[in-house]
Amino acid sequence: MFSPPTTQSNKNQTPSPRQEHPLIEIVRFIIIALVIVIPIRVFIAQPFIVSGASMENTFHNNEYLIVDRVTYRFNEPERGDVVIFRYPRDPAKFFIKRLIGLPGDTVTINGSTITITNNEHPDGITLDEPYLYTPTDSYLTQTLDEGEYFVMGDNRNASSDSRVWGILTDDKIIGRALLRLFPLSDAAVMPGAYDLETGLSARSQ
Repeated sequence: MFSPPTTQSNKNQTPSPRQEHPLIEIVRFIIIALVIVIPIRVFIAQPFIVSGASMENTFHNNEYLIVDRVTYRFNEPERGDVVIFRYPRDPAKFFIKRLIGLPGDTVTINGSTITITNNEHPDGITLDEPYLYTPTDSYLTQTLDEGEYFVMGDNRNASSDSRVWGILTDDKIIGRALLRLFPLSDAAVMPGAYDLETGLSARSQ
């Protein structure tokens, strides 16, 4: 039987690994990035760019925010929270407003004065709102059932809110403003947060 000659170099030679096409590596990177980013965006945090003047002077046009999507999965929204939600008349649009009325409240607006009546305050209590940019001249009474909220902009004369289109239901709420990243000069954690419940307690004594 004849065998071809074998040199030393052939004996020691090992096959070189196959080089992957660069496009495969790019696709793999994109898939990994999506697996990481999408759950964070859907369940944990989401970017939001302020559009319009309805929340001045607390927030301004084109400010870049990060929305906390986790807290309201475990805790109820609180009075004074700045929330981002789907506009009830067009869920494709997102609005940013401040929570004024909570489930069980009766919200009474008399000019620029807002009175909250509920089980805790059966005689009513007036809100102290130091964040207001402009006063308003509205007159309205709204009682909220379970899962219903009343929201208003800080710039009341430039805000389309619950005075215009009615109550906000909890299923429309995306989350609360967690971070303001831009402009850098105004970067903040929990921007615009104000504990209206503290104001209520202090004024009821």
